[in-house]
Amino acid sequence: MRAARAAVTVVFVVHGAVFGTWAARIPAVRADLSLTDGQLGLALLSLALGSFGGLPLAAWTTGRQGSRATARIAIILFAALLPLAALAPGRASLAAALFCFGVAGAAADVAMNAHGLAVEGRYPRAIFSSLHAGWSFGGLAGAAVAGVVARAGVGVDAHFAVAAAVLAVAGVAASARLLPAEVDRPDEPAPLRLPPRRLLPLAALAFCVLFGEAAAHDWSAVYVAGPLGGSEGVAAFTFAAFATTMTAFRLAGDRLTARLGAVTMTRAGGLLAAGGVALPLVVREPAAAVAGFALVGVGLAGIVPILFRTAGSLPGIPPGHGLAALTTVGYGAFVVGPPAVGFLADAIGLGGALWLVVALLATTPALASPRRLPPRP
Repeated sequence: MRAARAAVTVVFVVHGAVFGTWAARIPAVRADLSLTDGQLGLALLSLALGSFGGLPLAAWTTGRQGSRATARIAIILFAALLPLAALAPGRASLAAALFCFGVAGAAADVAMNAHGLAVEGRYPRAIFSSLHAGWSFGGLAGAAVAGVVARAGVGVDAHFAVAAAVLAVAGVAASARLLPAEVDRPDEPAPLRLPPRRLLPLAALAFCVLFGEAAAHDWSAVYVAGPLGGSEGVAAFTFAAFATTMTAFRLAGDRLTARLGAVTMTRAGGLLAAGGVALPLVVREPAAAVAGFALVGVGLAGIVPILFRTAGSLPGIPPGHGLAALTTVGYGAFVVGPPAVGFLADAIGLGGALWLVVALLATTPALASPRRLPPRP
């Protein structure tokens, strides 16, 4: 089981590293193709549409073949498709490449979470939050390496080719040590259908939490550099504080959830995150933003693993179906959240728009009831 845990952790790290590598070089891809803001937005929309398309595919294959086969194929494809974005000669080919990239990434996301739950179910203690910490570490590592090679003047095509080769090999090696397909392959595959209504409250909770996470990703540095008048360095440090505390507290998330319970962790985390966003809105200083968004990372770190664990463990619902449904909502929050804050900011200012994030995060105590979340992992 230790080998299986290590293997699925590496799969999470690889997934995060592929995503971090791509995200950090988006400006270079844009420059290579001379894309306008609108053209880049359409290309990123193709990535989102591909992600949504990959979710039901992952639910179907995981429900029929088990999570091992889907995770193994999808994580290798996700890494291998990375160079296509650099090789695209134009806007249409970039959109097509990103659509395929999104399908593979979403399929790997669902399958690796389902396999993580299968490993946790056979492990002597909860480990699911630590797997998500692995994803965060991978994302930070991928972005850090991308920053180094970009400063060294390495082109996107060479960078993506080497990164894809390294990460695909890591995915092949790790996925070979996953648990056998029989651990979560059903005797009678369930048909693909709409998720039951009892998932809706959990989905609403996931939307509010991930809306807040998406806003922190895209608007924390912008708020510091804009309305608060902070330097670019302080703005970057604000996002770094958020990412670092989220990663660190995900490592401790399993123990904290076992001690406090899922309901208390979710309620307290949501309120802490709401307070963290509100702090720089009230105390309009860059230092308050650094502290506030660090608290957002602490508060949100343990909630997403709790929600994924719950969605993949509901009686009568195949793990892949429950995880795909919740992941769809999560991707929706990341697609809808940042532009919603932006449109609202045009009307009332960014400081006013971020109060919407505070309000959504503040709903978590009401949505996180004992009827919807397991008492302990």
